[in-house]
Amino acid sequence: MGKQEKLKARLLDGSRSITWQELATLLKSLGYKEIQGHGARVKFDNGNPDHMINLHRPHPHNEMKQYAVKLVIAKLKSAELI
Repeated sequence: MGKQEKLKARLLDGSRSITWQELATLLKSLGYKEIQGHGARVKFDNGNPDHMINLHRPHPHNEMKQYAVKLVIAKLKSAELI
């Protein structure tokens, strides 16, 4: 199992946390480009406006909030990437 597959498994496993860096790495490997917005706002764009992911970078800690993980999972499922 490669790194991308392990990150997908961690994302889908609701009992385990995922860090911002791990999420960004996974999304970039799936063809998304990270676009820095104002402050903690970040967009991940893969060229399709329907599949754009808008997030707030977690702070002060690095772990993703559960609602944000669910949003990412829903977007990736709608794009048929997971």
